Amino acid sequence: MEATLEILVSTKGTKVVTATALHQVLELTDHHFPANTRRWVKDVYQFEDGIRRAVVMKDYAPRKIKDTPLIEDYYLSLELAKLIALHSRSRNKLKVARLLQEQEESGNTSSLLSTEEILQVMELAKAMTMRSCQEAAERRHAQIYQRRNAGSAANWWQHRQSVLGYSLEELRHRALVQGVGSKGKSFRQLLLKLDPLELIRVGVIDHLIALGKPQQYACNLGNVAKTLAQELDLEIYDDLLGGNIFAPQVDSNLVQQVVGQQQMERA
Repeated sequence: MEATLEILVSTKGTKVVTATALHQVLELTDHHFPANTRRWVKDVYQFEDGIRRAVVMKDYAPRKIKDTPLIEDYYLSLELAKLIALHSRSRNKLKVARLLQEQEESGNTSSLLSTEEILQVMELAKAMTMRSCQEAAERRHAQIYQRRNAGSAANWWQHRQSVLGYSLEELRHRALVQGVGSKGKSFRQLLLKLDPLELIRVGVIDHLIALGKPQQYACNLGNVAKTLAQELDLEIYDDLLGGNIFAPQVDSNLVQQVVGQQQMERA
């Protein structure tokens, strides 16, 4: 791969590449560029938020070239560019995709959290000690997934487990190794037995993705929330069965944001 792929940063801090640069680094034939780019922005891909077509002004945007106005160029998000590379017939596709993956990850993990952000994550961690918040966040994540997949909930569990980094089968295997009974137990029930504070991480991830945050960002803050929960010695409790005098004091406005007004009124 002789050509280099320049990573551009928008005024909002979003990292992108141009379609012309991607086409060049993939070493695709120049005269196929117009047809290739038109197909790129109309094709269907497995994005982090589900299987769908690329969305203009979200995954890509038109790029005007002053000297050559007849060429249709685009700014492509790193995620879309990576998926395009993997779909291509280029002999360099794996190398290009890995480069884009590294840029995605560095963009999501390089900046430090501010004191205010840490305090917000801490409050969110405390809210996620409550079963009602955990389950509400999961439902809202599922609703977002369904809307992004044309109303279909197909592959929801596979999607969510890929986001979290493990499957129900893996949890059952861990339970077997640790001598914990797993028969008939749900995903949540197994986590309560194996790693209760993981439910805080899961809840934070569900909540942030439901708010439209990038998956990697949500996972990063989920990890931070779990670490804070360990330092604060937080415990999971089932608020749906009643109060808990040992529960941490939680911001009621944040709880309302997570579970929704109707659930708050029923509580």
